[in-house]
Amino acid sequence: MKSWVRYRSRDDRIGFGLQDELGQIHVHDGDMFYTPIPTGVLLKADDVTLLSPCQPSKIVALWNNFHALAAKLGKTVPSHPLFLIKPATSVCGTGASIKRPKSYDGKIVYEGELGIVIGKRCSDVDPGDASRHIFGYTCVNDITAAELLNEDLNFAQWTRAKGFDSFGVLGPCIVPGFDWRAASVVTMLDGVERQNYPLSDMVFGPEQLVSHISRDMTLLPGDVIACGTSLGVGSIKNGSSVRVAIEGIGALTNSLT
Repeated sequence: MKSWVRYRSRDDRIGFGLQDELGQIHVHDGDMFYTPIPTGVLLKADDVTLLSPCQPSKIVALWNNFHALAAKLGKTVPSHPLFLIKPATSVCGTGASIKRPKSYDGKIVYEGELGIVIGKRCSDVDPGDASRHIFGYTCVNDITAAELLNEDLNFAQWTRAKGFDSFGVLGPCIVPGFDWRAASVVTMLDGVERQNYPLSDMVFGPEQLVSHISRDMTLLPGDVIACGTSLGVGSIKNGSSVRVAIEGIGALTNSLT
């Protein structure tokens, strides 16, 4: 299955294209979401650096969206998706460093997740129409400076804790038509499996998420909904490598520096 990627070439040009099963990139012009135009140019994967596969105006990140994790935490499943916003400036791609904030020396946490990439502007979308607004799917590592969350007991600081530069890791590609129902998220920390959970355990599936969230805010092409995580969340030490993989999409690998 072909997938969409963004890249930086050796001459520092940023582009996008369809990556085939051999890893070759079929370069396109125009707009990935509206008018992708094949150019006939072919690039080898070794000749480029992959970037985040899209440039979202925001990442909408879910909390408590898996039955198994809710049961472990003793939480009831929500009647409406619970979410926070990660800013566009937090986005980075596979291979990029997750940068520890200079002002923070506490615990940093990984969360392997499925990401929904929006392909069409949507507002107040019905569940039955939501799939038409999904461009494809990607992998997400939702990074958190965990000790900042409740640093001030008067106000939970979700955006601050999750919004630092490089804390919204996306990639390596976007796969249209991906069948998430049979897939699992596998997260490896320094080569050791830490997460392996089925996406079928979601409280709200992708179409439901797009519909619900589009009634709370307008979603734009390239925006990402991070579907939330399940069991196995843990901390990353400086120098550690985290790999988030979903079979049928690929693997997202980054290290904390």
